[in-house]
Amino acid sequence: MAVLNDNQAYHLEVDHLTMGFGGVVALQDVSLKVRQGEIYSIIGPNGAGKTTLFNCISGIYRPQAGSIRFRGRELIGVKPHKISQSGIARAFQNIALFQGMTVLENLMAARGHLQKYGLLTAAVFLGRCKKEEALSRDRVEDIIELLDLQRVRHMPVGALPYGLQKRVELGRALAMDPQIILVDEPVSGMNLEEREDMARYLLDIHESMSLTVMIIEHDMGLVMDLSDTVTVLNFGIKIAEGKPGDIYANPEVITAYLGQA
Repeated sequence: MAVLNDNQAYHLEVDHLTMGFGGVVALQDVSLKVRQGEIYSIIGPNGAGKTTLFNCISGIYRPQAGSIRFRGRELIGVKPHKISQSGIARAFQNIALFQGMTVLENLMAARGHLQKYGLLTAAVFLGRCKKEEALSRDRVEDIIELLDLQRVRHMPVGALPYGLQKRVELGRALAMDPQIILVDEPVSGMNLEEREDMARYLLDIHESMSLTVMIIEHDMGLVMDLSDTVTVLNFGIKIAEGKPGDIYANPEVITAYLGQA
């Protein structure tokens, strides 16, 4: 875990966020502050509003009230692709990869917004285009090595088992060179060995890339082992925030999960 202090800058600030769908309030007056370089987990029962929160941060949803600031810049009203270009990447719970493309091609495609050359330069593949493609390829190869994807780099993603596809989904987000990565249910549907591997990859990513990592997860063991800070949502309301040990022993959190303290 990261060693944090109160003087560290907040990387992401969510203030009094409210998001509703018709008569259903998915998030109600939710506030949180994520320090730069920490692993910040969001937990809660199904329907608690966790993915809705990520969708608001990503620009997919526009909340009815509140503020979301990344490095001091307001994100509400900013288009999703502009938010991703600003340094916030997302690995989705439901895999969002190009199934007919190889692992390498999927990761290279994620870097399209980082390429600064024009169509003519790309057509002749000289100068700046050639240099930037080489830099992107080197970056992608580093990610492939970090996530142990070397043996499947030239395989179509659709031919890979689910656990490997989840790893490629994570790699696709990393290929965007983010400052914050939002990881939605990274170990859902995995067996024990795959879950342990994913936990190790998340730690490696956090340490080697100095990323701020936000995680939504139901696996309490993974959350408690990895997180610096944990926030708990229940029916769209934040009911607890703190260190993993404090959250684990919180009676209100136990009641939300089990129905009784």
